[in-house]
Amino acid sequence: MGYSDAIALGVYVFTFLLGLPANLLVLFVYLRKACKRGATPNVVYALNLCLANLALVAWLPVKALETLLQDWRLPPAVCPAYSFFLYSSLYGSCLFLTAVAAGRYLSIAFPIAYKRYRRARLSCLVSAALWLSVLVHLSVGLLVEGGAGFVSVQGHSSLCFQRFNASPVWTPAWDELSILVPVRLELFVVLFCVPFLICCFCYANFILILSRLPNISRRRRLRAIGLALGTLLVFAVCFGPYNASHVVGYVRQESEGWRSVALMSSTFNACLDPFI
Repeated sequence: MGYSDAIALGVYVFTFLLGLPANLLVLFVYLRKACKRGATPNVVYALNLCLANLALVAWLPVKALETLLQDWRLPPAVCPAYSFFLYSSLYGSCLFLTAVAAGRYLSIAFPIAYKRYRRARLSCLVSAALWLSVLVHLSVGLLVEGGAGFVSVQGHSSLCFQRFNASPVWTPAWDELSILVPVRLELFVVLFCVPFLICCFCYANFILILSRLPNISRRRRLRAIGLALGTLLVFAVCFGPYNASHVVGYVRQESEGWRSVALMSSTFNACLDPFI
């Protein structure tokens, strides 16, 4: 196990040990709030964000075991389920961080109009649509790898969803990478770039409006601005490197080897979200 793998293992273990109790606590708090005061859009989106983090944390022991052994020891059938839940949790977090940002902006920019649509049923429909978008996009990417088998062999080790063929393997006209690389670029645009731009727009206007309100104390204003900037920073730092690998891979027409290293920051997001 190399130096980078040792760091990755430490990140996965730390994220699991901190992220599991933190997200369970947040889940309990928001469920209690929903039972007492009713489920507002912010509560619904926060609950979905928490569930996405818990799904990610639940599969981190598998990722840690794979990193420690440098080998896939579980049955091959587990690999697609593991990959599906891992990556759907990551992109689900992106979308629900965006939903929370949009809710905060609308509540302060259009308080009267937004109040008419603050219904739990509408928020649940939006949440279902966001999850459906993630599942559909990721299903395409996983099906591409599924054509050649999710678990590949490299030397004496097996790898789950990491090694891809650059020669025709499952269609006569296209090789695996020629389809997978554009799919990953589409994931970057639709599930990361667009949500991040929406977050930037919402929080930038949120800060501008908040700075002009005279009836809010300076301490409360600074706390809200810090929360907005902190969310944007976490979004960019945690999800940016991994999604940047999709762009680099598309330009170079290959699956970048440093994607597994970039994944560390994305998984670490699971223990940061409860604090923002």
